[in-house]
Amino acid sequence: MRQNCLPTIRSIYSKLSEKEKKIADYILENPELVIHQTINEVADYLQLADATVFRFSKRVGYKGFQAMKIALASELIESEPKTIISKIDKKDSKCPSELLFKTTIASLEKTFELLDKNALSKAIEAILNANRVQFFGTEASAILALDSFYKFSSAGINASAFLETQFQLITAATLTKNDIAIVISQSDTSHGILPIMEEIKKTGATVITVTDSSNSQVNLHADIALYSFTNEIHEAGMLSLRSAQLALLDALYMNTVSIMNKES
Repeated sequence: MRQNCLPTIRSIYSKLSEKEKKIADYILENPELVIHQTINEVADYLQLADATVFRFSKRVGYKGFQAMKIALASELIESEPKTIISKIDKKDSKCPSELLFKTTIASLEKTFELLDKNALSKAIEAILNANRVQFFGTEASAILALDSFYKFSSAGINASAFLETQFQLITAATLTKNDIAIVISQSDTSHGILPIMEEIKKTGATVITVTDSSNSQVNLHADIALYSFTNEIHEAGMLSLRSAQLALLDALYMNTVSIMNKES
C-alpha cells in the first residue's frame, strides 16, 4: 500500500528534531515548489546540509529525497480536481476519442512538467557505458519494450527484448553488473514483472524503471526511475500512461543517439 507523504510528516512532526522540523515546515507549506527542486536547492534554501535533507527523507519512510518527491507529486496530482472530465459534458462523454486525446495530452504535459532531468541524464550515461541493454515488460508493456529494442538496436546499441515472460526470466538471470535492464510497467499487478525484477537484482545489473508514479513495488528495485503521470483512473487514463511512457522511452533514445552522433 502506497504511503502518503504529507500525512506521514504531520503524524511524526512532534518527534522530529529542530532541523527536521525546519524541513517538514518547508515541505508542508510549499509542496508544489518542492516537487520541482533538487535536494541541493532545498538544503541551500534552508541552510542545511544535503545529508540532513536526505536523512529526513529516510525518516519519513522513503529511499531518498527523489523517492519522497515523487510520492509528494503523486499525492498532489491525486488531490487535484479531475479537470479533464469536467471539461466534457454529458453529450461529449459519448465521444471516446475526445476523452482519450484530452487525457493523453494532459498526461504528456504532466509527465514533462515533473520529468526528473537528472535521472534522465543518469539513465542516458548508463546506457552509453553498458555492455548490453535489455528491455523488460509484461502484458501491454511488452510492446513498448520491443519498440524500444528496435530503436536502440537500429542505432548500433547492443539491445534486446522478448515478448514471452518465460524468456524474459531466463534473460534476466544472464545479465551482469556491466549491463542495463530497462523495466517498463504500468501496474504493480502486471503479471510476472516482480519475479523478473528479483532475478535482475541478483545479477548486479543497473535497473532503470519506466513506470506509473504510484508503481511503488517495482520502483523499490530501481537504481534510476523515470515516471509517467495521469490524473485519471479510467481506461483512457491508463492508455494515456502508455503514451507518456512511450514518450519517456523515446526521450531516452533520442538523447542517447544525439550524444552518440556528437562523439562519432
